[in-house]
Amino acid sequence: MKKLKTPHASAIKNPVRVSSKNGRSGVARPAGTDPKRVRIILKKLDEAYPAVTCALVHQSPFQLLIATILSAQCTDERVNQVTRSLFQKYRKPEDFAYADPCELEAEIRPTGFFRSKTKSIQGASKKIVEEFSGEVPRTMEQLLTLPGVARKTANVVLGTAFGIAAGIVVDTHVMRLAGRLDLTRNTDPKKIEQDLMRIIPKDKWIIFAHQLIWHGRRVCQARKPRCMECNLERICYSEDKII
Repeated sequence: MKKLKTPHASAIKNPVRVSSKNGRSGVARPAGTDPKRVRIILKKLDEAYPAVTCALVHQSPFQLLIATILSAQCTDERVNQVTRSLFQKYRKPEDFAYADPCELEAEIRPTGFFRSKTKSIQGASKKIVEEFSGEVPRTMEQLLTLPGVARKTANVVLGTAFGIAAGIVVDTHVMRLAGRLDLTRNTDPKKIEQDLMRIIPKDKWIIFAHQLIWHGRRVCQARKPRCMECNLERICYSEDKII
């Protein structure tokens, strides 16, 4: 097994000729955001993950909001273990909003950062109760007013709970894979989202993020990507490919 430090030969079908400072022509890596290449990536993801959705177990938009807040720096599997009993004890926004903070901290402790998450959960729950009549808002602007909610969380809730494509979820998996697939050269989540929104059709925004997340967990893992099992391998020229 070895890591490739140069583009995979099979990926360079239509190279772009460039001129160097000394006037000599060379071959650059193909444009990662070329529409044809993007369509192939989307097709391959559809073939591998035709009907994936959010892995966080929930039965309402509010439960999804709470689970997504808990998922920061924590695996979905661990969050699902915690919410299995949490959602039986705390069933409504009011239950979270006016709960004993120390008691709630103990309940969510296994997800990490439990003190800050408790503040976010209780702050968001209170605002939902007091300003949104107990209902999770359905716009990006309103969701972003909730404590503990940034664009990633808002996109998860809007896309999964309401089917509203207001943006693209950018978590650690999406950041890593978007970079590896050369769909963006940015490292800031907001800029990555803007890059992806420019090249991915809007009707694909929701499922595209889920597909990248699932692919990142199952195949394109951070330390040891399973490139031989990847159906995107032939069009991927990431420098840390393993074959």
